[in-house]
Amino acid sequence: MNRCGAINDSVALRVPGDGKGLRGEVTVPGDKSISHRAAFLGALSSRGIRVSNFAPGDDCSSTLRCLSDLGFEVQRDGETVEVRTGSGPVDPIGILDAGNSGTTARLLCGLLAPRPGLFGVVTGDPSLLRRPMDRVVEPLRSLGARIEGPQGGRRLPLAIRGSRLSGGRVELKVKSAQVKTALILSALSGSHVVVVQESAPTRDHTEVMLQHLGVPLKREGGCITVYPCHDLPGGSWRIPSDPSSAAFWAVGSAVLPASDLMIPAVGVNPGRVGFIKVLQRMGCPVEVAFRDPQGGEVVGDIRVRHSSLRAVEVEPHEVPGMVDELPVLAVAAALAEGVSRIRGAQELRHKECDRIRAVAECLNAIGGRVRELEDGWEMEGVEMFDGGDVDSFGDHRIAMAMGIAALRCRSTVTIRGAQCVSVSYPGFFERLEEMIR
Repeated sequence: MNRCGAINDSVALRVPGDGKGLRGEVTVPGDKSISHRAAFLGALSSRGIRVSNFAPGDDCSSTLRCLSDLGFEVQRDGETVEVRTGSGPVDPIGILDAGNSGTTARLLCGLLAPRPGLFGVVTGDPSLLRRPMDRVVEPLRSLGARIEGPQGGRRLPLAIRGSRLSGGRVELKVKSAQVKTALILSALSGSHVVVVQESAPTRDHTEVMLQHLGVPLKREGGCITVYPCHDLPGGSWRIPSDPSSAAFWAVGSAVLPASDLMIPAVGVNPGRVGFIKVLQRMGCPVEVAFRDPQGGEVVGDIRVRHSSLRAVEVEPHEVPGMVDELPVLAVAAALAEGVSRIRGAQELRHKECDRIRAVAECLNAIGGRVRELEDGWEMEGVEMFDGGDVDSFGDHRIAMAMGIAALRCRSTVTIRGAQCVSVSYPGFFERLEEMIR
């Protein structure tokens, strides 16, 4: 059937064989990573930060709710959000619930830790309770943070007692932009200079935003030097569209014959366009027409046309620039001619689900030829998938990746637990239905 049909919390997809393809234009939601960061930095500004095109998903709503619970002034009118210091921070009346948002939980640690006398408990949903928190707890503790939780602080819930933190150099043992941002937040609200040293570059939206606001920040040789700044300048801008959300449509256009799709006003920060480079290496015509920057971020219109794809090798050093896009890039690789390998992606085992295992199980269930590796996949390309039933594993990116895989299936694909896309992209399946009918 030519439809995206809801069955309880499942979605059934089948694409008509009329050769229409994905054509025209599709606009994706505002960037989730930038939305989180704009809200947290707004909380450090008495003048406030006002942004339009704020990400509509549940994760960013969790950030706004927690900031409001801490006494910060939060105003939301549709996709326009303004956050300022207001009366915050104050001890929250209840527990701070980050929902499914790892970004919210980890950034709250950085926000609360340098506030002497402040006390807060951060928790999340069952999925978030299983995700590692020691990656942010240990670096903050090295500066004197008082954070306690199960397994020595490895898991939520975390109890944070604000204290006066020291300065110094912190080397990140895990490649994580969330941990880096948590440390930057703690340094801005502290009393000492902090140097954050990365072993490899991660997405730099926090640094870009601070520089756009005019906050002193030094970036040199993999190190970010952060100076205390207890009242950030205010600002107002439009958040670019989310490249991680755009990646699903880009792969869909690449694999579905007769497709020629434009995705406008997408953030094309150099640290977020790894998926474009991979698709181009696979032989897909991807073009980017640059626009004026927004909030310091590089922005462009992305045009993707269908092409026969060839196998690709993704090396470990490339992974940080496309970690969220890897599940849907795996779909493209599983449909490419030859044998593809994606390595160095062990971080995917610590997301909303074990994404390495989930992708392998889902693609094999619909007729793919995927071998699960410790740190990625090896895929022998097939011309088309067969179809069948798959589980989202409660992970929005797995659900959407399987929706894109359904575009190249001989029969219907049913995705169980598809409602989880509300975390980042509410309405994704409805928009997909509109594009394929």
